[in-house]
Amino acid sequence: MDAYSTDATDLSYSDAAPMLLAASSDLAMIRAERSVVAAGLRIGGRMPIDGAAERIAQQISTSALWIELDCDRGLAMDELLVQVSRDVADGRYAAVVSATAELLDPVAASVGASGVELIIEANDAERAAALAVATAKLEVPLQVSDVATDNNAERLRQLSEEVSRIASTLARLSTGPGAPVRTSEQPPSGDIPPLSADVVRSVIRARRLRARYSRDELFADPAWDMLLDLLQAEIAQHRVPVSSLCIAAAVPATTALRWLKTMVKEGLFLRRADPHDGRRVFVELAPETSHALRRYFADVGPIAAI
Repeated sequence: MDAYSTDATDLSYSDAAPMLLAASSDLAMIRAERSVVAAGLRIGGRMPIDGAAERIAQQISTSALWIELDCDRGLAMDELLVQVSRDVADGRYAAVVSATAELLDPVAASVGASGVELIIEANDAERAAALAVATAKLEVPLQVSDVATDNNAERLRQLSEEVSRIASTLARLSTGPGAPVRTSEQPPSGDIPPLSADVVRSVIRARRLRARYSRDELFADPAWDMLLDLLQAEIAQHRVPVSSLCIAAAVPATTALRWLKTMVKEGLFLRRADPHDGRRVFVELAPETSHALRRYFADVGPIAAI
């Protein structure tokens, strides 16, 4: 990683939007460079993960930051991601973090529910889309990603609308028609219908069997799959890390993470830090969500719940 150019001349700016790159290896840096150049952005600086947090803190200005991770850089990686999450929340710059599936849990724990665009094992189209979405938040002009920006803005709008619809439906199930979704962690009043973990497992199993007869994408419903997985875990008193929940969503990890972030934002899911591992977070149902799902199963029965 010492081969990266980090002198002052590397940070001169032109009219093109400059972007800083941080990577965990030489190969990771090459992948980051390819994605940024394809988006029409100028590279303002390259740096290894070690020391990147200090370098960014000293940077006068930048439009965006791309972090490429293909191996675990330990404490330096964690500190960088925490700082970047804070800077993005403050509106200092936009950021994309691209990581391998093996790093999903520690990266998700550090990034949290911030505005950082997190992509996992992403292909070229997904990488371009993440960069377009991230920079669009700061109105950074891209030369070749206008279509990607429009398409992803529409997809994110649809995702937000779908999660809002789910939240409204669960609110009606939990507290009656017209009731708003509450975000408190106190369980709602009223009796919670009993529900067996075997019933939920049978529904999940039946949903998976559909893939034997039709393509998976015909039945993709990551929100419902995540809801069922968390409900099953709650009944069995198991804890679900982010990586496991993404697998349960039965869609690419990057797509699952976007759903997860929106479900947390809407108050349907809660994030809990692992008290024994600072590099992992668990996800669980909000009390109101749990109550609504249990009422749903009680009302329609396990077969209709598929």
